[in-house]
Amino acid sequence: MTVSPRTEAARFIKLVGAVRWRRRIAEITAMCRNGRRAGRAAVQRHLPELTLDRLARGEDRPLALAEAQIVALAQQTAKLAASLAADGRARLLAALQSGLEDENTLIPLFHLIRTATTQRARGFSVHFAGLADGAPYDLLIAREGVEAEIVCDTISAEEGRDVHRGAWVQLVDRIDPDLQTWLEAHPGRYVLKLTLPQGLKREPESLAALHGRIRGMLGGSNRSDHDAAAVLRLDPLMLAAAQADEAGLMAGMRREFGTEAHLAVTTAGAGVFVMAARAGRENDIAVAIRRRLAALTPTRLSGTRPGILAMFVEDTDRAEWRDLQDRLVLEGETRQFLAHHTARGVVAVTCTSRHEMLGAGVADGEVRFRNTGNPFAKAVALAPSVLSTM
Repeated sequence: MTVSPRTEAARFIKLVGAVRWRRRIAEITAMCRNGRRAGRAAVQRHLPELTLDRLARGEDRPLALAEAQIVALAQQTAKLAASLAADGRARLLAALQSGLEDENTLIPLFHLIRTATTQRARGFSVHFAGLADGAPYDLLIAREGVEAEIVCDTISAEEGRDVHRGAWVQLVDRIDPDLQTWLEAHPGRYVLKLTLPQGLKREPESLAALHGRIRGMLGGSNRSDHDAAAVLRLDPLMLAAAQADEAGLMAGMRREFGTEAHLAVTTAGAGVFVMAARAGRENDIAVAIRRRLAALTPTRLSGTRPGILAMFVEDTDRAEWRDLQDRLVLEGETRQFLAHHTARGVVAVTCTSRHEMLGAGVADGEVRFRNTGNPFAKAVALAPSVLSTM
């Protein structure tokens, strides 16, 4: 008998607790109202929670691909909770509650659930060792007499950026009313290029200082401003006919400034104001992943079995995620980690993102790198989970 999405969503919410769930949805709703761009980012970040809440309160209907994936993960979470003994269930509920606090999300828990489901589909038996037994690793998988430990970890791409996307959207929401007022007095098309050698974090003082500098530059006759913290330059924006609307404009700016640039468009009447910001150096997202891998190995693996480090890379869009793979920087940093003697116990590293979790991306659902220096690298039983995809 097929259970409806509405019922599955309601079952998951019951696991959380109705009062706690309503409080969390109220918190997320407030985040979504905190500025147009920051609100849109909050909607995307908390898509699983908002989707489940909407489905639980609505009528059953055909689901979009992302919705179906979210419901399936919620369903598996509820089934797992019912199968665990008291200690394991308590650990699961603690992880669930942690995902519903502050700016946390359900993604780390759903990454664990999805990883286990994927391994079962590959023919492995799966034991939730972290939840059931309190093991340092999360999953113990076995196939044809060979076992492996899996650590599921989530890292934000923000850890590899000097200019944080969260800070950028907050800045643009703050400056947007000033830009609209300025455009009304100075109709035309402009681009403000910002280079931020010291980066930009979600610190009120830093955001206020940069906001003030932009306002000061627009209010004066200068079209440039620079010091050690920021280089600002205001130029006319040259638009081709194909870039007349915002979508075409953003695509053109993305081609000009690259995947690492932070872009925003403000309009007022016929006026257009584009802001394009970059850090003083390239992003080090892959480097941040390598460092996390190195930190996980001695603390999360027992060393008695081959280990798999399953990384979920959060806070990245499709273009950036693809760029990390196409430029081979993700592969390069991961293989650098695997070549180090401390990674000898790691048989493979996998990387995935929301684009795979919610239905898109590579066919196997992850980017995978095998450690040829591990004694189990050629084990046929482990092949479905360790063979490289690149």
